[in-house]
Amino acid sequence: MSRTKPWMVSDEFWENVEPLVPEAPSHERGGRPRMPNRQAFEAMVYVLRTGIQWNALPRELGASSTVHARFQEWEREGFFEELWRAGLVEYEEMEGIEWEWQSVDGVMTKAPLGRGATGPNPTDRAKKGVKRSMLTDGTGIPLAVVVDGANRNDAKLLAATLDGIVVARPTSEEEEEEGSEHLCLDAGYDST
Repeated sequence: MSRTKPWMVSDEFWENVEPLVPEAPSHERGGRPRMPNRQAFEAMVYVLRTGIQWNALPRELGASSTVHARFQEWEREGFFEELWRAGLVEYEEMEGIEWEWQSVDGVMTKAPLGRGATGPNPTDRAKKGVKRSMLTDGTGIPLAVVVDGANRNDAKLLAATLDGIVVARPTSEEEEEEGSEHLCLDAGYDST
């Protein structure tokens, strides 16, 4: 019995993903046949699962430059945010997003090759870095992410993070039935 590789996408999952894939741009002059979307998606999942660099992608999964170009194309078209939104909608239907308790926190990471959204890291000799601010529900499910320069204070990213939720919050009538919401923050947000 062969075991499914962890980056391979099941037919059932692909049926949910495929409608979200952006249409391929048309090329008047023709060219090589385009890599199948499912193959490109599985190669992207492989990169995410293993943490490898794009140029270390095994050739049997596709040319790293082709897969990375498709990744960038889909990112520009909003595919990954739409996939995230669809996943949250399904999660809401199956389990229910825990709106009563939410948490926001930020983390700084190095970005030596970073461009636009980087800033001098105040804790690492002003080397380039980014800060990710994330909102999760009461069970840790990510609802919003904002990226900015590492020199941004957590409190300054709070409004953008709360505004960045990719699914609709319950309406006020639904909130009254469910109860009030609580937002957990650490001391970095005391200046708000």
